[in-house]
Amino acid sequence: MPFAQIYIMDGRTDEQKRAAIEKVTAALHEAFGAPVENVRILIHDVPKAQWGIGGKPAKDLGR
Repeated sequence: MPFAQIYIMDGRTDEQKRAAIEKVTAALHEAFGAPVENVRILIHDVPKAQWGIGGKPAKDLGR
């Protein structure tokens, strides 16, 4: 059972997350031959204040 975790900064829409889940599932199905119903995807929405880029929170950088 393939399991993928995706870390993203918060702010993505449910439609964007749905599209990512569908595409990553398809990629793992193709790469490993695993049945689609056995693929698991977990999306972690990380607040911008907790995502560091170049030593600064992404929120402070206007991301």
